[in-house]
Amino acid sequence: MKIYPIVEGHGEVGAVPVLLRRLLAQAQCYSVEVGRPILRTQAQFRSKEEVEKAVKLALLQPDCAAVVILFDGEDDCPKDVAPRVLSWAKGAAGRVPCDVVIAYREYETWFLSSVESLRGKCGISGIAVPPENPEARRDAKGALEEFMPERRAYSETLDQPALSAVFDMGRAHRRSRSFRKLVKAVGEALSRLQQPLAAWPPPQWQDSGAR
Repeated sequence: MKIYPIVEGHGEVGAVPVLLRRLLAQAQCYSVEVGRPILRTQAQFRSKEEVEKAVKLALLQPDCAAVVILFDGEDDCPKDVAPRVLSWAKGAAGRVPCDVVIAYREYETWFLSSVESLRGKCGISGIAVPPENPEARRDAKGALEEFMPERRAYSETLDQPALSAVFDMGRAHRRSRSFRKLVKAVGEALSRLQQPLAAWPPPQWQDSGAR
């Protein structure tokens, strides 16, 4: 049984399986695996026909038990975009669990939310600290580069999977609404797949001040 991600960007093709496997391990769910991501463009996520095609392609993959669509929101509010995309996706998915998560504003915003846990990784400075409101910052990739040596450029295909393997998910959960949405989506998919699930999200990730 596998969760198939549908993603935007070549960096996410490598990074999202790493992140989903970490979440599954955190949930102590070892009977669910992650399928190879299906790649689509930002424009295709704004098209009913293309979203439906992507979901149907996921359903054709071996052992597909659930689908998670993940793409960057850029300057759009996830609350405005996600319900529309979700309605298209669920229409194509039928009874198969399917959810939509929009990273606000970029996937890298989750790294920025917990950047102190990435000190010394991929060239990130040993004194890096997150902005007060990470999700308010445009160009999270550029913000990460500011913590790197002058001639060190952020690489989506290399750094995104590497940082996905090590960033502090608890900090990201407390500081990023869109990351909390991903965590919730994974938990709901596992529940629908009747997988044993204790407290989720993990109690140590909780923060009464989180919005």
